[in-house]
Amino acid sequence: MSDLDEEGTALFHQTMPFTERLGVEVLAHGKDLVRSRLAWEDSLCTLGGVLHGGVLMSLADANAAVCAFLNLPDGAKGTTTIESKTNFLRAIREGHATATSRPLHPGRRVIVVETEIHDDAGKLVAKVTQSQAVL
Repeated sequence: MSDLDEEGTALFHQTMPFTERLGVEVLAHGKDLVRSRLAWEDSLCTLGGVLHGGVLMSLADANAAVCAFLNLPDGAKGTTTIESKTNFLRAIREGHATATSRPLHPGRRVIVVETEIHDDAGKLVAKVTQSQAVL
């Protein structure tokens, strides 16, 4: 039995085709939590086999965008990222990067989302706080 959320993966890939190119797989999606992952792959790395920080930021951005979208107020059409801050804490050299996003402030004009990225051992790799403007 797969732990993948096929409906969520389709949502990511249809609204953000770049996530399909990265190989993002959705594990769970809902108003209170969005979780996705991508596999380490040599083509997504810097020299030395470290998963590129921009790849991790892309994973976090996509995950947070879906979280914000699922928390839109009535009548809103979408969101766009207006601010994002990332703290990198360790490297990923194998396995998966798994992102978990939760809404901190689902406002009418701005939605703030916090995302944590963990490695397969459950160690915190990055912490991202992002603001999404409500459109």
